[in-house]
Amino acid sequence: MAFEFIETSKQSTIGLIELNRPKQYNALNRTMVREIVEALESFDRDEDIRVIVLSGRGNAFSAGADIDEMAYDDTVKLELLNQFADWDRISLIKKPIIGAVQGFVFGGGFELALSCDMLIAAEGTEFSFPEVTLGVMPGAGGTQRLTKLVGRTKALEWIWTGNRIKAKEALQYGVINKIVQREVLMEETLKIASSISNQPPLSIRLIKESVSKAVDYSLYEGMQYERKNFYLLFSSEDQKEGMQAFVEKRKPQFKGR
Repeated sequence: MAFEFIETSKQSTIGLIELNRPKQYNALNRTMVREIVEALESFDRDEDIRVIVLSGRGNAFSAGADIDEMAYDDTVKLELLNQFADWDRISLIKKPIIGAVQGFVFGGGFELALSCDMLIAAEGTEFSFPEVTLGVMPGAGGTQRLTKLVGRTKALEWIWTGNRIKAKEALQYGVINKIVQREVLMEETLKIASSISNQPPLSIRLIKESVSKAVDYSLYEGMQYERKNFYLLFSSEDQKEGMQAFVEKRKPQFKGR
């Protein structure tokens, strides 16, 4: 697929999406967000792809929304645009999304990062929701996803102040999974992506679904959902292959069926 603001490629079973507006610190305009979503959905449908990696070209993952694009919008125009419908589609992606972030991860860029399933950050990366300094607030899930990760009081502190959060603090609060040196960011991210891609795809998919439900469901409801998915995997060829390989003391060959 040809895109204007992103680059896509494949590396074995890994689909790569790179934000490509480095001169604008990968500021997200509406077309760019739509392209990201379309690329995610394309890789989600691609049977050869098992994991998706999202990154940003240049010195920033993304400095946030393109303010020039929205500076003169009004309430009615935004309602009719319904721009966040595109963002909602990200949560429907079934395959793992791993974000490789560096530099600035601000505003809408932070919301995009929080939409990933895992985040690997380069040393020196900074996160922030600066919307309050512009007289607005996060609108693509920032107040919700951050609160579920770090709790109410810390989320309010970060979003009310607009302060920059260092990578070490983000790691401490579980916002990111790992900090690595900048020069090996993609190498380390691809190692993790490759490790996950070697696992049975149906298990990975249903694990993602079940963990996502745990965020919103009660413990009882979540356990019922988990149990259903556990039973469901016993209808897969990969379950038969995995257990047979264990008995035969060999490496399993998973096919995603």
